[in-house]
Amino acid sequence: MCGRYGRRGDKQRIAEWMQTHNTNVFDELDETNLSPSFNVAPQTFQPVVRLNDETGERELTVMRWGLVPYWSKDGKASFSTINAKSETVATSPAFREAWKTRRCLVPADWFYEWQRLDENTKQPFAIALKNDEMFAFAGLWETWKDKTTGRKLRTYTVLTTDPNEVVEPLHNRMPVILHRRDYVRWLAPTDPAHLPIDLLRPYPAEEMKVWKVSKAVGNTRNDDPSLIEPLQEAATVPTTPSLFE
Repeated sequence: MCGRYGRRGDKQRIAEWMQTHNTNVFDELDETNLSPSFNVAPQTFQPVVRLNDETGERELTVMRWGLVPYWSKDGKASFSTINAKSETVATSPAFREAWKTRRCLVPADWFYEWQRLDENTKQPFAIALKNDEMFAFAGLWETWKDKTTGRKLRTYTVLTTDPNEVVEPLHNRMPVILHRRDYVRWLAPTDPAHLPIDLLRPYPAEEMKVWKVSKAVGNTRNDDPSLIEPLQEAATVPTTPSLFE
């Protein structure tokens, strides 16, 4: 799964990396939503990249993490929707319409996973690309409208797949990370018979790295660069997968 991630990039860096042509930020949100965050948590507003409905160009905007289906009666999901499984995204009522027409890129520099050491202890790890470049999770977005007030809420989810050899010792799922060459295809409107299901695969393990980090990341109120500093102790990842909640 992907329940926490981090991002060094601010609005300018994201726009340059994702080759967006405008930065449309909704009026009710401020610039802090586009500032770097070292501990991105569900239900917070974060930058995503999608195609503009009118121009067809990429745009950088802000949405809340945790997809709310357009058909929700109260603006809430009946189960956790921060992630969507690749294997069922085409059939799940919560995600299938967004999968067809509302795909997005979720900018990130790393994500976190926790290894269970014993019944009461978990050790967090950070996982990133070896070249330390920004990357994009494969995401879906949705708009929910309050029928009483007309207020619109835009939300997103991160797709997950089987883990590669780097993530497998820590968790039985990992977020779908897209190669930069696939951004155009992921975002592009597509015939229902040719949706980019083949892109929902584990990222090459040889291009990724993992290291132990402070348990302080477990508290969502902590958000500073110290969270991703490697622990001084040996950061050996176990070779046997552990079970997670």
